[in-house]
Amino acid sequence: MGGLGPLAGATFLRVLTLLTPATNDQEHLDAVLLSHATTPDRTARIKDASAPDPTPVLLADALRLQAIGAAFIAVPCNTAHEFLHQVQGQVEVPLIDIVDVTAAAAAERARTTSGESAPRVGVLATDGTRAAGIYATALRDLGVEPVDTTDDEQREVMRIIYDQVKAGQPSDLDALLRLVDAMVEKGCAAVVLGCTELSVAYDEHRLSSDPRLVDSVDSLARATITRAGRTPLA
Repeated sequence: MGGLGPLAGATFLRVLTLLTPATNDQEHLDAVLLSHATTPDRTARIKDASAPDPTPVLLADALRLQAIGAAFIAVPCNTAHEFLHQVQGQVEVPLIDIVDVTAAAAAERARTTSGESAPRVGVLATDGTRAAGIYATALRDLGVEPVDTTDDEQREVMRIIYDQVKAGQPSDLDALLRLVDAMVEKGCAAVVLGCTELSVAYDEHRLSSDPRLVDSVDSLARATITRAGRTPLA
């Protein structure tokens, strides 16, 4: 289920393809990308209950994918997590939870890096994800201490997400790395890129070699390949 936003969905499909072990077309996974860009904004709904509700659209899309034979559904949008429990209750096909798989990857990375049993993990995400405490809950459930952005830092996160990536503009690498540095200065052993627009920047700037970062699209793609019975490339 893509379009949340469109470039994030396209990036997920690209990363999924690159991480799949294959030597020809036929060894890749069969996949359908339903890019429903007109889905109501998830953050807007979390911040304002009178804003359009994305849940009916998400449910309709899940039912469409179920009807064409999808074995499972990946949703490359972190903020959508807040609405997907309602969707999962009304479809038979399982949804892969981007937040759960990313939080698990971050907890493992942070413990490996720090040697601590309860390390700190920073989260860069939308206002909606932040307000709903989506990653804070998931990380605490794993015994990890989540670290939030300051209000000034959060405005910068939203500038990158909405004014740059969603607006079709180049993402500000220096600004993103300053945000990551700020999390490390707060004692974080890992930093979650908990918005798939930040994943677009991660892919655009080839940041996979930065050991501090745990990217949500990368985590979702790996979980998708594993769910399909394959082993993702390193």
